[in-house]
Amino acid sequence: MRSDSPDLPDWNVSPSPPAGELEEALLAVDPVRAGRIIRDACAASSPVSCIETLVIPVLEVIGRDWEQGRVALSQVYMSGRICEEIVDTMLPPGCPERISQPKMAIAVLEDHHTLGKRILLAVLRAGGYEVTDYGSGVTVDGLVERVTRDRIEILLISTLMLPAALRAKEAIARIKGTMPETRVIVGGAPFRFDPHLWRETGADAVGHSASDTLATIRAMAGPS
Repeated sequence: MRSDSPDLPDWNVSPSPPAGELEEALLAVDPVRAGRIIRDACAASSPVSCIETLVIPVLEVIGRDWEQGRVALSQVYMSGRICEEIVDTMLPPGCPERISQPKMAIAVLEDHHTLGKRILLAVLRAGGYEVTDYGSGVTVDGLVERVTRDRIEILLISTLMLPAALRAKEAIARIKGTMPETRVIVGGAPFRFDPHLWRETGADAVGHSASDTLATIRAMAGPS
């Protein structure tokens, strides 16, 4: 998208409204209003600072509201997509100001149900992170090969069914066998049903929602 699109803001205007207004605009699926709010907030700070202090906290609030049943999953997804598109006008993919270290990738292991991955990917990219998308239906062999080739430092593995979650154990063991410094975060339905399963796979953490996975990644990545 171009920054001079009529649906997107000009980033050189004035002061910052409260985060509550941005949350309302996102939940109403109003990209024009959301863009205007973020534009005004960014007028007094750098895009990266604005993302850190406004966009990410609001997305985290919306994620927690979904966990507590106050908003719909579709609202979480659309909020992430709207913010992702706005952030892309501020920090285009490949922009030096984007958070590109540590190197991150995400994959759906052995199935093709991608909604969870799409939501998380939108939220991470809206947070200014560069993330390589390995797609869905990825095999253990394919995942190990890609992670090793790309020297991935934080890997997110999403699964829908228990057999895929159990296969993640093999993938993680093989990845850590050659790259022990790689941190792995797993997520998906099997890990919500069994709160101990993620430890059995050898993962470093589990993400039950986009918001808590984002918080985990921020802690793992440290200062950008």
